[in-house]
Amino acid sequence: MIAAISILVPILLPIAARYGIDPVHLGLIITLNLMIGLLTPPVGMVLFVLSRISKLSVERTTMAILPWMIPLFVALLLITFIPALTLWLPTQLGLIR
Repeated sequence: MIAAISILVPILLPIAARYGIDPVHLGLIITLNLMIGLLTPPVGMVLFVLSRISKLSVERTTMAILPWMIPLFVALLLITFIPALTLWLPTQLGLIR
């Protein structure tokens, strides 16, 4: 995840700035996307850890986390398309104008 952030942020930040996307908002979108990626096969490292801890197969673990993926995707859609949700608190604290 750190490698992905180190590679993606320098590329996406200037593009986002050009389109008027707040850096805090972009950071939250990237972080949530990468977190979802850590939970999904085929490279989901957290999925393999969960499988090992629960002593279940990767397939059974994947089936067990599928219902939890729906709220994550809904949250990702809301955060992506309604920036006021993520920027409300920093704005109230005076960190963003």
